Amino acid sequence: MTLEKNRLLHNRYRILEILGQGGMGSVYRAIDENLGVVIALKENLFTTEEYMRQFRLEAVILANLRHPNMPRVSDHFELGDQGQYLVMDFIEGEDLRNRMDRLGMISEEDATQIGAAICDALAYLHTRKPPILHRDIKPGNVKITPEGHIFLVDFGLAKVYQGNNQATTTGARAMTPGYSPPEQYGTARTDPRTDFYSLGATLYAALCGIIPEDGLARAMDNAQLTPLRKRNPKVSRRISSAIEKAMAIDPSDRFQSAEEFKKALLGSSSKTQQVPGSHVVAPPPAEDFLPNDPNDSIDSARAAKEKTPRPPVVGPVPAPVSAEDQPFVSPLKKQKERERKRHAALLRFLFILILFSAAGLSFWSPGILPATFRNAIPFLAPTSTVTPSVTPSALPTQTFTAEPTATLAPLTFTATATMTAPPTSTALPAAATQILPLAASAESATPPVVLTGTPIGKSGQVAYASDRAGLPQIYLADLASADTVQLTDMPEGACQPFWSPDGAKLVFTSPCKGMDDIYYSASLYLINADGSNLTPIGTVPGGDFDPAWSPDGSSIAFTSLRSGQMEIFTISVEDPAAVTQITKGMKGVESRQPAWSPDGSQIAYAVNRFGVYQLWLMNADGTEQKQIVRSGVALTDYLPSWSPDGQLILFNQRCATKFCFPYLMSVSASDRTAEQGSFLQLNVISIEDVQYSPDGFYLLYEGESESENNDIYYMTVTGANNIRITSDLGLDFDPVWRPIAE
Repeated sequence: MTLEKNRLLHNRYRILEILGQGGMGSVYRAIDENLGVVIALKENLFTTEEYMRQFRLEAVILANLRHPNMPRVSDHFELGDQGQYLVMDFIEGEDLRNRMDRLGMISEEDATQIGAAICDALAYLHTRKPPILHRDIKPGNVKITPEGHIFLVDFGLAKVYQGNNQATTTGARAMTPGYSPPEQYGTARTDPRTDFYSLGATLYAALCGIIPEDGLARAMDNAQLTPLRKRNPKVSRRISSAIEKAMAIDPSDRFQSAEEFKKALLGSSSKTQQVPGSHVVAPPPAEDFLPNDPNDSIDSARAAKEKTPRPPVVGPVPAPVSAEDQPFVSPLKKQKERERKRHAALLRFLFILILFSAAGLSFWSPGILPATFRNAIPFLAPTSTVTPSVTPSALPTQTFTAEPTATLAPLTFTATATMTAPPTSTALPAAATQILPLAASAESATPPVVLTGTPIGKSGQVAYASDRAGLPQIYLADLASADTVQLTDMPEGACQPFWSPDGAKLVFTSPCKGMDDIYYSASLYLINADGSNLTPIGTVPGGDFDPAWSPDGSSIAFTSLRSGQMEIFTISVEDPAAVTQITKGMKGVESRQPAWSPDGSQIAYAVNRFGVYQLWLMNADGTEQKQIVRSGVALTDYLPSWSPDGQLILFNQRCATKFCFPYLMSVSASDRTAEQGSFLQLNVISIEDVQYSPDGFYLLYEGESESENNDIYYMTVTGANNIRITSDLGLDFDPVWRPIAE
């Protein structure tokens, strides 16, 4: 379990705070009371005899490492059956993950310096006798000191590597989706090229702000690596080629040495002659990022998520197996073999099922099968070929009555509806050009069940962004007629549409090159619902995005970088020169994703603090700002959305320190007694960017299907009748329901 603050270990090391936590144990900041210095304490909870022997061996080896880009391991000890501990230098500063959160993405110059410094550290590790593999390179394990010096930290997963023909001594193994190569999953052999893949993935994420596609999914042909320059065209071809080579699926296609990787990053520059330890980047800001709320500290934020102790490991942990010495075999081959066996078993089952079904039908209804077929089945009695005459009768018409009551308290409503054919389509604007029809869900041949009486969600039309034709553009889908029209043709792409309250206009963001988190240098534009009258608004250097039209139609709230960091502004629709800044946080504390309450009196929004997003609420003029959900530092809350009656706020939540699919949470818009969100159990793989329909009966969202494609869906608020709106091969995102003026 997590060590409590002020706990004294080994009669020497006193715990100050927890820095991170994973499946193998935790990392703590502690003080060495003998020397009076701050140290980092790495915990390993695997306590089997084999792991303890392995830990002692590797601790001695790591303690002898000395390199300017690595912290020193100064001590190791064991606490009975509780765990083993490595004592390392504590490196002050920010890690690369925090720098990415602060800047969005780093410059190519910084990426080359960081890459070169880590290559120097890897060259040193890989040339030890025996060689050492790090096996957990990711942004959180690259530290940048207040002087701009670069360190590779956290050797808790390091492994002593003894070549292909000898047994390897293995430490704990873990995978970080997006950063770990495919051979690190399961028990395939890892070698120095494993570290090159992880370093390449780390630089990829740092240069574009997006974690690359997972290595295992790529190895199984379930995903392809998006070229780095497609996500950030400013990256040079030389750097992108070097990074993508390091991330090759087959280890033999990667760089074969750290020095080779370093030269590819630096090219013919004189920087290749720099000695190890001389590569530096701009230092992090000196000021501490303290919370605005004096009652909210890092300790209290973490304590909120750590009230429930982690259950202990039950039973023995298996010792390392020799299968790790086997060469890496693509999981795709194994998957295809498993699928072949499943298909064969399914065919056998279907054949037997058909045979017994035919027997049962013939037994209970002797005349239902043709005589020739019946006589061919040996255990059925023969029958004459005379087929009794059957006069079909008209099938009865069934009417279903549904009274869906939303489980998302405190919303209450009742609707009685007859399940019939979809309602007549609301006519689409004549000026729009039809691009392609929408297909029904590929997962089901059953036509969508539509609650009628009024069109779906009142208007029955949805705007969204899609890159089906290359760059993202805004499309309009009619749910009743299943037609789609393209509304924009922006040369640099368009996304983040948001309707005016009367449904006559859209505001959107451009340039938009893809599903980015932050849209640098973007501006806001207005367009009519038929695609006419394109008008830019509020163009100021920096970047404007996340638009949200006020319920009274007079203004638009949006996120802007014009002040140097993300803050929320409003702009008058009638007078675009009237721009008001309504949030102003401390440096590094950023606000974004405004969402108006239905009455226009309040705005819910996301605040980036401590490296995670938190859900906040304020008055429409920016006063009375307060945090309404406290999920701690292990989770991030974002994309708030109000229910039509203003009683409930939905928001997305996902893991902050590891990969997990986003899921949907809710919180009362008025009750502040519980500052925790409620998890909504919905039978979906992934759900994000959720919005209520204007009538409050449906939820519109973007999500992934089994094919891992990002599409647009809607369902009832209870999670029933989940309908897939788009099924093209492009990425479809940023959905918004078109309102209809009363």
